[in-house]
Amino acid sequence: MASWVTVAAFYLLAAVVLAAAAGVVFKRNLVHSALLLAVTFIGVAGLYILLAADFLAAVQLLVYNGAVAVIVVIGVMLTQKGDMKNSNPPNRMGRGILVVVVLLAAGMLTAVLTTKWPVVAQPAPGETAAAIAGLLLGDFAIAFEAAAVLLLAAMIGAIILARGGENRGSHRT
Repeated sequence: MASWVTVAAFYLLAAVVLAAAAGVVFKRNLVHSALLLAVTFIGVAGLYILLAADFLAAVQLLVYNGAVAVIVVIGVMLTQKGDMKNSNPPNRMGRGILVVVVLLAAGMLTAVLTTKWPVVAQPAPGETAAAIAGLLLGDFAIAFEAAAVLLLAAMIGAIILARGGENRGSHRT
């Protein structure tokens, strides 16, 4: 019973992800495309939950959906048109992109069908978030802190660049 439900949930989530991803490409309204992108990310998070990857599912929901919110705000700010229904115009390179997509899909399908997939009898770990937190705050604490300092420096640099490149010290007199 449980495996039947898992398989059905997988196919349902996969269908939702594919339909929402197609909607992102084909919708003409930018806001609708961004919201469908959020649905796509939520569906992928559901697939992660089915694979017992709870930490990846949480990161998928928090990081990527947060990024979608930022994309919506920036997209609306950059496309301030009177008519939002046509804010995402079609691309002229559609046929060329379709050829590339078909070739890429054929290559991936060939790789999937010709690869021997080993079956691992070992079950997935129960609490991945606790294990990852233990590694980040234990064995890899210095690398984790260095990445945090690097991201902070990048954020400060972005703020300085956004404020303008002129020398503010010369205007104080």
